[in-house]
Amino acid sequence: METVILAVVIAVVVLGAISGLVVSGRRKKQLPPPPPAAPQPSVTAPPAEPHVGEEAETPSDEERRTIEEVELPTAEAPAAEAEAPVAEPAAPAAPAVEVPEPTAGRLVRLRARLARSQNTLGKGLLTLLSREHLDEDTWEEIEDTLLTADVGVAPTQELVERLRERVKVLGTRTPEDLRQLLREELLALIGTDADRTVHTANGIGNGGDEIPGVVMVVGVNGTGKTTTTGKLARVLVADGRSVVLGAADTFRAAAADQLQTWGERVGARTVRGPEGGDPASIAFDAVKEGIAESADVVLIDTAGRLHTKTGLMDELGKVKRVVEKHGPVGEVLLVLDATTGQNGLVQARVFAEVVDITGVVLTKLDGTAKGGIIIAVQRELGVPVKLVGLGEGPDDLAPFEPEAFVDALIN
Repeated sequence: METVILAVVIAVVVLGAISGLVVSGRRKKQLPPPPPAAPQPSVTAPPAEPHVGEEAETPSDEERRTIEEVELPTAEAPAAEAEAPVAEPAAPAAPAVEVPEPTAGRLVRLRARLARSQNTLGKGLLTLLSREHLDEDTWEEIEDTLLTADVGVAPTQELVERLRERVKVLGTRTPEDLRQLLREELLALIGTDADRTVHTANGIGNGGDEIPGVVMVVGVNGTGKTTTTGKLARVLVADGRSVVLGAADTFRAAAADQLQTWGERVGARTVRGPEGGDPASIAFDAVKEGIAESADVVLIDTAGRLHTKTGLMDELGKVKRVVEKHGPVGEVLLVLDATTGQNGLVQARVFAEVVDITGVVLTKLDGTAKGGIIIAVQRELGVPVKLVGLGEGPDDLAPFEPEAFVDALIN
């Protein structure tokens, strides 16, 4: 009996085990595929591409698709990107060409600046002449005022004698009478009938053809010669002239760069050569370029030579002679620093011996009370002051107008 019971128990256990296996197998078939394992942070292997015929891995909430139904990235996309033209960086814009203000009446517009710097001359004379009694001491003070302003000894004596005579005849002296008297006498000393035009008209070359007007700018280092040449280019462009610049100052570092910068601002071409090159050759080429471009004017900036060095002064004469192989030089402008006073006259004499000076440019006239140098230099050279510099701005170079100058002194 016990044997029978044991056999039944074993049979039941065996049947139960078999039934469990069957149920477990069915459950496995009904469960969805397990989700892919999360990538380990330390290992990032790219998923293997599915092969044709295999099923692509699909999220559990999407239908499973075969490889033919999945849109794979094509190899053409990167190639198209590679073939796309690379945009070249835009070229830097050319600097805008400036349009200088008209030169007509420019000295009048700068009159206030001139008057502030020349009070010692004009206002000082008016104050002295307004005294009730003009004794010898007063006339000596008037004379000292004129000499301090660098009018020069001979012009000072001439002016004082004229004032003595006219005040004596005038008798009663109102401030307005004195101002008019002084204005007339100063204008007589400066001169109102001189030709102060900068001659830039086209000339006739040695071959009979028309050539541009040629202007040479000369002067000692430190007078503002190169800057004056650049400002003169602006004056000419403002008056409707086309300009070529010749950078014949090859001995001062960066002189050619400085001149070229001035030219670019108004659209003027600059002809230059190597540093230390032959100035005469560059001046010759500048005129040649001006002829080729049918320019109106060629401005030649020469080296700022020390007037005590004979060899350098002789070379300046050579520059002029070489340029004249093309044709005549219309102007030779001597640049003088008004603050140097009588020393500027020494420079003027030596330059006049080497080249025929046709006009004077006085710079830094706004920074000095020595405006009388205008009278003295004209007497010394016998040529007029044609341009005056009244500041550091690009348009502070003005044609000299005697009436506007005198009015700035005494008003």
